[in-house]
Amino acid sequence: MSASGSSSAAAAGTITRVSGPLVEVTGLPGLSMLEVVAVGPERISAQAVAINGADATLQAYEYTGGLKAGDAVERTGRQLSGLLGPGLLGTVFDGLLRPLSSAPLWLTQDRQASAEDPTVLGTEWGFTPSVSVGDTVQPGQVLGTVPSAGTVEFRVLLPPSLGGEVQWLADGPVRPLDPVARVGGVDVPLAQQWPVHSPRPFGERLSEAVPLQTGQRVLDLLFPLPRGSAAAVPGGFGTGKTLTLQQIAKWSDADVIVYVGCGERGNEMADVLDGLSDLEDPRTGGKLIDRTVIIANTSNMPMMAREASIATGVTVAEFFRDMGYDAVVIADSTSRWAEALREFANRNGDLPAEEGYPASLASELAAFYERAARVRTLGGATASVTIIGAVSPPGGDMSEPVTTDTQRFVRSLWVLDRDLAYSRHYPAVSWRGSFSRDAEALALWHAAHGDPLWAQRRASATLLLSEADRLTALADIIGTASLPGHEQMVLLGGRLIRDGVLLQNALSPNDGYSSAEKGSALLQIVLEVVDVCQALVARGVPPADVERVDFTPILRLREDTGPTDADGVVARGRAFLSELQQLDGPAETAANTPGGAHGGT
Repeated sequence: MSASGSSSAAAAGTITRVSGPLVEVTGLPGLSMLEVVAVGPERISAQAVAINGADATLQAYEYTGGLKAGDAVERTGRQLSGLLGPGLLGTVFDGLLRPLSSAPLWLTQDRQASAEDPTVLGTEWGFTPSVSVGDTVQPGQVLGTVPSAGTVEFRVLLPPSLGGEVQWLADGPVRPLDPVARVGGVDVPLAQQWPVHSPRPFGERLSEAVPLQTGQRVLDLLFPLPRGSAAAVPGGFGTGKTLTLQQIAKWSDADVIVYVGCGERGNEMADVLDGLSDLEDPRTGGKLIDRTVIIANTSNMPMMAREASIATGVTVAEFFRDMGYDAVVIADSTSRWAEALREFANRNGDLPAEEGYPASLASELAAFYERAARVRTLGGATASVTIIGAVSPPGGDMSEPVTTDTQRFVRSLWVLDRDLAYSRHYPAVSWRGSFSRDAEALALWHAAHGDPLWAQRRASATLLLSEADRLTALADIIGTASLPGHEQMVLLGGRLIRDGVLLQNALSPNDGYSSAEKGSALLQIVLEVVDVCQALVARGVPPADVERVDFTPILRLREDTGPTDADGVVARGRAFLSELQQLDGPAETAANTPGGAHGGT
């Protein structure tokens, strides 16, 4: 992240007040909003958030200990920007996009920005042009590629503001700030500086819904998320937010993952790094870390860098989107970012809104989530940025401002339930409080791609779960045996869906990841089992006899078959159905025919 600018833009001022990350300065006429100011002898980065003539209020992105009134400040002439180039994937950065691999154990104020770090700038990269001298190129077009250690090819893009005839191309290794081409008389460097609070432009936003497969059955089957959309994961302490997000980072079918640890514990970020470094990408065969950018702004790092880390993460994702990739931003947790906004607003004397948060909280959340989109890039590719943000409501209070405001701007809400988590049911996604606003649109996509029964299975499962929850409350009062037989089978069906389909073991090689085909096959088999059980009771079989059946083979299907073994699920499920139907002699109802009332698998 660069805070340097041209010497012509530089102007000196002085500090008049320091209060934590809030720094008030004077003597900077002409300062613009969001411009970065170099503060104090260590030239720490701070951004202008309020201006009154030559006086300004800054929010500092680094530790302000040691600053005092009278210290010099200097304009840089530019906004907070990130150096976007090769070397992002597989690397851990701080909130200002500075590599942590070359940082000391204890972070110091005088650390250099990426655009000034000799470790970054001195690295040479091989450049292979994909255009020729004399070609006419358009903004956002791919000029060439750079070899990468992973499976994601780094594509060098023409900046959005440039276009014209290619007059020169580099031959041989180049460094990040070296030019790789000259277009229309302007040198194009290998890496680009881009202000992180400014969304990168694209050609057009696409409306077609295409699912993002997360590898987590409860999400893919019941609460799906389209590419280029936004989701929130609210949950109290101990409900498994971080583990759920880590599973999505590991197994979603995105090309690039940007994982932003915003104010979370350092050991959680270490778990993310270790897990991604060890696991193999099932789609490409490479290491998962090779498609991941990690931005670590842990709880002991400067508070306002949380705000920068959120914007930086989305900017990095948009950069890979412009190359033609589907990127996912995972922010854990947006509540820590909101807490930083609240603390700064209180120090600044702003009138507090609900629970002390600033009145701008909703607009800040909207600006973040609205950067999610599936687009046609300036270069003509179809690509997306999907945003998934964790919310950590204090005490699990889902009515607090961050949670309620977030719900307005996301398309999917995956509420984590404390009771499910405490009963060791993970992912602890509640089917009562969660929603997906794009389920109908995604059902059309599934129908067009060979699965016309997707919507029917989802509707049957959600209805069965809802009825089972209702009857469970009733059974707690009058006893299960007092319920009619068909209602007892609803309770059985709810248990089979919960434990045989929605429950997932993150540590299991067979169950940690589930393909869309395996998930659909599991749900289909369970629904058919419920149909057969209902038919047996309707023919006079006592519900207690059905309850005594050993359903372990159905409950073990998710563990006993491979992560993509849908055929194995179908074969074993069919064998169990055949045995179940013999409980009362030959099958006599339509539910006992292959496919049952829910269609074939």
